[in-house]
Amino acid sequence: MTRKTALLIIDAQTGIIEAPDGPVHNAAGLLQTMQAILLKARQQSIPVWYVQDLDVAAVEDEAFATHPAIAPLPGEPIIFKRATDSFHGTDLHDQLQAAGIEHLVIMGCQTPYCIDSACRKATTLGYDVTLVEDGHSTTDNAVLPAEQIIAHHNKILHGMSNLEPFILVRHSEENLFEPTHDSYR
Repeated sequence: MTRKTALLIIDAQTGIIEAPDGPVHNAAGLLQTMQAILLKARQQSIPVWYVQDLDVAAVEDEAFATHPAIAPLPGEPIIFKRATDSFHGTDLHDQLQAAGIEHLVIMGCQTPYCIDSACRKATTLGYDVTLVEDGHSTTDNAVLPAEQIIAHHNKILHGMSNLEPFILVRHSEENLFEPTHDSYR
């Protein structure tokens, strides 16, 4: 079964990726992966949505902007959010529904917060989700280094479901825009 797919780039803002108090884990590699996936999406006419966290910096600050390496093109929607959950208090779900989207490919920052929340919420809203295994990142916390946080989330989110829709974690070298969820149903 064919499902209409969109790429969702969450909180890939300069002030998060290159934070003054420390960049996210493997920031250069993350940007390289995100650039490659974004290029593939655009080449395949996959619609792209950006989500930006209003708590990162003032809207006019460079730190608030999506990182220039993966900046949106004119016409690509940008959703501003206040909550960790990209869907809460925004019209993201309405926009995706209006476009007929059923499958989301998700990448961005911060793994244990905004990425985790978006993946889980998307399934409760009826979307199959592909989380890009090497397309999300975070910083160390007081308990675990970022690399372990990322690996942990890749493990616990892979296969996580809410009734019918579920999350698959796939590497960026795979054909992410062709969902493989039905082969597991």
